[in-house]
Amino acid sequence: MRPLVVALILTAAPLAQERPLPDFNTFAAQVKKHLATDEERQSSYTYIERRTEQKVDSSGRQTSESVKLYEVYPGLPGEERYRRLIEENGRRIEPDKLAQMDRDRKQDVDSYVKAQSSESQRQKVARDHEKARLRRSAAIDDLFRIYDIRMIRREPIDGHVTILATLDPKAGVRPQTDDGNIMRNFKARAWISESDYELVRIEIEAIDDLSFGMGLLARVHKGTLATFERRKINNEAWLPAKVTWTASGRILLLRRLRLRGTSEFSAYRKFTVDTSATFGQPK
Repeated sequence: MRPLVVALILTAAPLAQERPLPDFNTFAAQVKKHLATDEERQSSYTYIERRTEQKVDSSGRQTSESVKLYEVYPGLPGEERYRRLIEENGRRIEPDKLAQMDRDRKQDVDSYVKAQSSESQRQKVARDHEKARLRRSAAIDDLFRIYDIRMIRREPIDGHVTILATLDPKAGVRPQTDDGNIMRNFKARAWISESDYELVRIEIEAIDDLSFGMGLLARVHKGTLATFERRKINNEAWLPAKVTWTASGRILLLRRLRLRGTSEFSAYRKFTVDTSATFGQPK
């Protein structure tokens, strides 16, 4: 047998053994069931967040940096998560300032508990929860409506087999939600666990300038990048591990900002009423 023929057979053999990618519709239906925002996933956990933000000049050189360390707790219904700043630029927050923050937080919690004695207030919270659930569901439907989603290949990430997929906005498709109107300005690459149907990593890039507040408050420029990474914690839940972003935009259409930053999440603990008020001294 000629050497060239042998080489072709040896090259083709691994390709023939490669498993075909999953059926798209079946796989996508399972992924859709598992989609959830980071806020939803982190809502029942306490954790540490290290946030680094840098300002850069037009040539990409760093001009300033801010590093903050937070203890993060679930927020009260209708509010964002509670971030307890414990360190800024390498310096611990003074104990008296922490104590004041804790007193202020306790007042907020006490006021909320007192307000819940009203039946009308409890009904309002229930309505708000349902409204948020319906909005998330509609946004997920819009995602699958707006994007042309293509499965590309398998790639390993931290020992997990993932399916790499590309998401490109379809031409001529009209979003049906406000979230969809934002989505169509971005393209993405996503890595999804083949066994868990969970989003492991996603990279998004703005393909158009995007304005907020009728264009008067802020504008994010084309080329803005962000990466979201998740990890399976305690072999039970996929939770955010790291977010990175690089952005160029304007505030009030006057002040030009060029930023890059990272948020890293660690020390996840399931939150209960008995969860300690502090995490202790970070390493």
